[in-house]
Amino acid sequence: MRNACSDTPGIATGWPFFGEEEDSPVDLRQDEIERLDNRIDVLSKTFLGLTVSCARCHDHKFDAISLNALATDQPIAALLADLKRCGLLEETLVLWAGEFGRTPFVQKEDGRDHNEFGFTVWMAGGGVRSGTTYGGTDEWGYKAVENPVEMHDLHATILHLLGLDHTRLTYGFGGRDMRLTDVYGRVVREIMASA
Repeated sequence: MRNACSDTPGIATGWPFFGEEEDSPVDLRQDEIERLDNRIDVLSKTFLGLTVSCARCHDHKFDAISLNALATDQPIAALLADLKRCGLLEETLVLWAGEFGRTPFVQKEDGRDHNEFGFTVWMAGGGVRSGTTYGGTDEWGYKAVENPVEMHDLHATILHLLGLDHTRLTYGFGGRDMRLTDVYGRVVREIMASA
């Protein structure tokens, strides 16, 4: 975002991809990083979404986690610092998540497979208590065993932090009451700044 302290409210979303071709190696040249700024559209304030493209991550033989970390760690730290400096962090929810985790072990030559049993999501600002760790995996990092949070719980918590009661987002469809969190979802108040 070019002027993080402007009065223009916005939702920022983007799809950064480092390297022109899907099969090209990740190139962290400065001009590639600067182009990231041109792929972020500022729309409104309170929600910031940034998606890191990882087409090569589906080739389990190539684990792009370390390269993605190189491309995102410093920019995310700078984003959080800018939001805090401008007084926007308390009202902006920053969520960093993937669609699944990776197994802590390798399958033959295929690398690390998808793991839906234990993975990390982190949030900052937007009513989340700073420095809080909630939950944990077994000693192998394979399965959540301490305070597991289901996806319905995560969605209910995000909606709550955005000022929405997930239980009131119910509509009738096909003779059944439906909502974003289905009939589940517990707001995880233990991670909130004011529980």
